[in-house]
Amino acid sequence: MTNAPDDLNFARPLPAFLVQRYQGWKATTYAENKVWYRRLAEEGQRPRTMVIACCDSRVHVTSIFGADQGEIFIHRNIANLVPPYEPDGDHHGTSAAVEYAVKYLKVANLLVIGHSNCGGVQGCHSMCSGSAPDLEEKSSFVGRWMDILRPGYENVKQLDPEAQLPALEKEAILVSLKNLMTFPFVREAIEAEELSLHGVWHDISEGTLLNYDPAKSDFVPA
Repeated sequence: MTNAPDDLNFARPLPAFLVQRYQGWKATTYAENKVWYRRLAEEGQRPRTMVIACCDSRVHVTSIFGADQGEIFIHRNIANLVPPYEPDGDHHGTSAAVEYAVKYLKVANLLVIGHSNCGGVQGCHSMCSGSAPDLEEKSSFVGRWMDILRPGYENVKQLDPEAQLPALEKEAILVSLKNLMTFPFVREAIEAEELSLHGVWHDISEGTLLNYDPAKSDFVPA
């Protein structure tokens, strides 16, 4: 093997606790399901659902829905946001994931899941209310990403202070659903009844899941 470039010399081996957990998984879960894993590798993935979730480590998508490997195509980002359709040639990780899921994996369901006590949403609220000037800097990746949610802040800023954050968490879901409809291939799949959009909010503490009901313009228990 050739010597690593100088700019990769900082890389280190996996932490011991991760190696131990991997070895445990390989000896148990993998060993007991080896045929299934090999089938997944050989036949490829055929997930019926794409989930766009927050990076928050407390949101365990596969556990919430009792999903096994190969069942859900998951994309995570800060505050589970979807930007509007912008085919400008720049790097768009979330848009690329949506395109791949809808056009090539042909998922039947696309679900945006938000959650309680979201740090990204808190950052957006702080930025938009003027208490986080560092996020206003052009060099802030988080701040520029949270600009996607500014329209949602405008919808909740008149509420009582204690109600603003939970409402903004739900706005993050609604903004993302609206932005998904700006993608031509998403709209076409929906109009052809090949794809359905869903928005849910997860209360981490209570374990509850609220589903957005357009007929009621509100989130209701799933």
